Amino acid sequence: MEREPSEMSASEFIETFGHVFEHSPWIAENAWFRGLGARNDTAAGVHEALCNEIRRASQEQKLELLRVHPELGVAMGGRELGESSRSEQLRSGLDACTAEEYAEFQRLNASYREKFGFPFILAIKGYHRKQILQIFRQRIEHGPEEEFQAALAQVMKIGLFRLQELFA
Repeated sequence: MEREPSEMSASEFIETFGHVFEHSPWIAENAWFRGLGARNDTAAGVHEALCNEIRRASQEQKLELLRVHPELGVAMGGRELGESSRSEQLRSGLDACTAEEYAEFQRLNASYREKFGFPFILAIKGYHRKQILQIFRQRIEHGPEEEFQAALAQVMKIGLFRLQELFA
């Protein structure tokens, strides 16, 4: 970054941070228009500003934010993923699933989406595919509101990881 986030124009800020949350540049746009200060010139500071916009969003906006996330395990299925999502899934070994693991991901993805209306979301950094499957199996047993809140928390965690990479 050439300039501190608080010194960026709206277009510069949205260009730099609009991809942090999957297909949701409105979050960065809203944060910029709400105003940024020197406290927002770190990964944690930008994260706070962006997450505050998610918290302020309507229930429908939050649901749409969840719905635009890719399913886990699609890195090996030939589906289009954003650059960040693809590299995150590859680093966790999701491209090296056995046929049985791939089939389980597909089954869990379908069951989860049917039950909750959005894809399973997990900040997978530091997890291996076997651990991801174990967490997936546990979370699919949650109730709707518990899982909605868990998914939003994971979206925010993913955002923090992406911001930390940007600021590194």
